[in-house]
Amino acid sequence: MTIKKLNGFVLANMQTLEMIGVLMRIFSFSLVSWMGPQSPFMFVWVFNTIDAMLLSWCATLRRDRAYITLNTFWILVGIVGIARAGGWLQ
Repeated sequence: MTIKKLNGFVLANMQTLEMIGVLMRIFSFSLVSWMGPQSPFMFVWVFNTIDAMLLSWCATLRRDRAYITLNTFWILVGIVGIARAGGWLQ
């Protein structure tokens, strides 16, 4: 599937995809709140980074600079979180 087709799919389903991304974020942070130190941190960081990528893509297609910035920041935070949860950073 080409980028143009993927962008068309995202544009046609943007509200649904954004809601999925928001629910993913709520779920991941709720999991950490409920479970505390027993949280599956690698899962949470991977899940949160995926939702940030999805929301960044939607924001990019809408040309919403504030949400592009916010969700790109969450991608970077997610990469650091994944590296720390994986033991690659101390």
